[in-house]
Amino acid sequence: MNVLFEEDGGFKAGSIMADNDSSLQVEMPSGKRSKIKSATVLLRFEKPSAGTLLEQATPLAEEIEADFLWECVSDGEFSFLDFARDYYGHDPAPVEATAVLLALHAAPVYFHRKGKGRFRKAPADILAAALASLEKKRQQALAIEGWISELREFRLPPEIGALTDALLYAPDRNKPETKAFETACAETGLTAAQLLFKCGAIKSAYHLHYKRFLHEQFPKGVGFPAVETPGLPADLPKAEVRAFSIDDAHTTEIDDALSVTWLPGIGSRIGIHIAAPGLAIAHGSPLDGVARARLSTVYMPGNKITMLPDAVVQNYTLAGGVDCPAVSIYLTVSDSLEILGHESRLERVHIAANLRHHEVEPWFNEQTVGGALPDQPFARELLHLWHFANACEGRRGKPSAVQGVNDYNFAIIGDLADPEACTVEISERKRGSPLDKLVAELMIVANSTWGGLLAEKNIACLYRAQTQGKVRMTTSPLPHEGLGVPQYAWMTSPLRRYCDLVNQWQLIACLRGETPSFAQKSAELFAAMRDFEITYGAYADFQRLMERYWCLRWLQQHGVSEIDATVRREQLVKLDHLPLLLRVPSLPGDLPPGQRVHLAIDSIDLLAPELTCRFVRLLGEANPAEAVEEDEA
Repeated sequence: MNVLFEEDGGFKAGSIMADNDSSLQVEMPSGKRSKIKSATVLLRFEKPSAGTLLEQATPLAEEIEADFLWECVSDGEFSFLDFARDYYGHDPAPVEATAVLLALHAAPVYFHRKGKGRFRKAPADILAAALASLEKKRQQALAIEGWISELREFRLPPEIGALTDALLYAPDRNKPETKAFETACAETGLTAAQLLFKCGAIKSAYHLHYKRFLHEQFPKGVGFPAVETPGLPADLPKAEVRAFSIDDAHTTEIDDALSVTWLPGIGSRIGIHIAAPGLAIAHGSPLDGVARARLSTVYMPGNKITMLPDAVVQNYTLAGGVDCPAVSIYLTVSDSLEILGHESRLERVHIAANLRHHEVEPWFNEQTVGGALPDQPFARELLHLWHFANACEGRRGKPSAVQGVNDYNFAIIGDLADPEACTVEISERKRGSPLDKLVAELMIVANSTWGGLLAEKNIACLYRAQTQGKVRMTTSPLPHEGLGVPQYAWMTSPLRRYCDLVNQWQLIACLRGETPSFAQKSAELFAAMRDFEITYGAYADFQRLMERYWCLRWLQQHGVSEIDATVRREQLVKLDHLPLLLRVPSLPGDLPPGQRVHLAIDSIDLLAPELTCRFVRLLGEANPAEAVEEDEA
């Protein structure tokens, strides 16, 4: 005797070896023996053999039309054996009964399972809805196949093109278009960006990178909400100084300026003047909400996204020829360049000039500071500040700028609405010039001194600490070992960094004797610090990515096929005259840092953006001084 039984959602047949009341021992056609429950048995039969029952019944079941069965069966629950008897008009043979069972089981839309071998036909309205859904899925599957076929041939279906941004930055994998697109990516071996670029959906790699950044950091766009621009405070005393700023040609958010007042018989009073938006932007105000959401200005070659609206920046930037609100620290400096004391004030400072690097450095540089300077505005003040900066650097025991590291300025010529038509110019500038040093040292003095003042007054502050080589933000006045100062708080860029604005609020409250905006161990302050550090890092990563993109464009623009580089470590090299680091797997092993090499450029991928280079030959002996890497401060 043989049995047909149900197991794991399917049907199997076997020969009975032992028959107990509640269970059976059966042998499968494969020879495997199994113990099954009697309740799972649907049919007992002698012929055909267990091995051929399903083989004979399956083709018969495929010939039975589900819609015809549905028309034949009456309402109510029924057994497959009873229905097989009605369908064939006689007691069904085991193969016939099994064929009806398989046909009913294969049509769940038409027949609902109600138990062992029992079914109920679907109501007409439910069946109609289910059939409509199946037809929709069938049409969808056909559409997906069509989209995949077009994408394989690098043609862009309109339905896929309409979802370009979503497919790149936030794919909805429930959409059939996404399923088709990702299947096409897998079949072609291309990334989403590469496939869309080949299909013409991406016109420029620049827009790909920029839009991805906006999607991640500015999902609501870069426009500012309608907020009232605060006016300038009218009750500030006027400082009796003529201050000047030092910045590159493209700086519009001018945060800091300097002044020198000569004190006969004593030395000088050096003023460090910082733009004071904290006097007008109230903590908790709508404008604070704008700055808190952005946390920093975003920089990239040829463009930037400011932390504050332009009208606010224009009101509080230290523009030349204007009396500007400022938080000032005055250092009383002896003739031997020792700091005898300091005083901080809230005041209006007249900005006599905005000096620019490219205008000053031709006459104020490493070669000229040792002799007589030409008759230029603020030449005497600059020379004095240069000597003072050297003295400060010596007292700290740490250099203010890493020697051998260069700054790179990018000029994008053309309209970024059509980046493919733009050209890029990259200029290289050695860091550590007299201008660099004097600005860096004076900012270190201001940031460390004001940080110490707030620590002394037990006023909460966001510090920048470096211990055991690791730089991090903290609310504790810990040392910054890289700068050689007992504490260091970013306070000199409140127009473009939110942590500086927060610290300026705390400093203003300290100078006015008022309750500060943030108490010690403030949860809001901790949240602002955490969000700032994460966001500032993301903005810096994006800036590096865009600089990398424009470096690759520069190589393409100049048709560069071979280039020199310096080994930093292992397979990592820095290309000459470009802020571009990359790994070159073909470099000989164990090359020392500073080794000069000549490379061939094999490929440039602007979508990645990545550059592939191949080692050609060595260039001279290694110079470790050329392998200096910048430490974060």
